[in-house]
Amino acid sequence: MVIGDRLRALREEKKFSDCEIERRTGVLRCYISRVECGHTVPAVETLEKSARALEVTMYQLFHDGEEPPKLPNLPKRKTAEDILWGSKGKDARLLGKFCRLFSKMEANDLGMFLFMAQKMARRKAI
Repeated sequence: MVIGDRLRALREEKKFSDCEIERRTGVLRCYISRVECGHTVPAVETLEKSARALEVTMYQLFHDGEEPPKLPNLPKRKTAEDILWGSKGKDARLLGKFCRLFSKMEANDLGMFLFMAQKMARRKAI
């Protein structure tokens, strides 16, 4: 679908002139013409202004049916808390124990532990 054709069809359906759309949107008539002829792709802000001027919702600029299109059944995305290890449950308790134990270690011992942990992590990644 070419958005310019759809905008023109909606404008003509409402019996609005390009002057009327210019007045309602604040977008110059020559720009409206360039969009409707397919010479320019409008920004989202311009599409929002056009939808308000044409008295339609945004989805109707892209869909010509009577009802909104059915949304696909997408899998639930993980939130940052789901991805972040140690943010809840058993992992959070284990992380708390590590923090308490690390706070009791001497600086040299902690440095040696972290160095070994880095070496082990690199070895596992390979």
